[in-house]
Amino acid sequence: MKRIAVIGAGTMGNGIAHVFAQSGYAVNLIDISQDALENGLANIEKNLDRMVSKEKINSTVKRATLANIKTHTLLSKGVMDANLVVEAASEKLEIKLRIFEELDIACPS
Repeated sequence: MKRIAVIGAGTMGNGIAHVFAQSGYAVNLIDISQDALENGLANIEKNLDRMVSKEKINSTVKRATLANIKTHTLLSKGVMDANLVVEAASEKLEIKLRIFEELDIACPS
């Protein structure tokens, strides 16, 4: 497995993206909102900074983790090269249905 797509940049999504990225996986973090993506990345960086200050990781690991994350606002582009897709979007049924309809088209197998 080389690339993981995480749909939703909120609390759950950015946390999932952080763990995968820190574990060495390339991650596509996907959200329809550019602001949500920016906030998600800021949260990941804040958590990494806390880990550096507590000497749980060093700055090299922090930089590598952030470098492993790419952001996308288009679901079809974000899942295009993914080996695994994790859905962590809003808990609203209509949003989830729309996401899975798009996923059926973007990654049929």
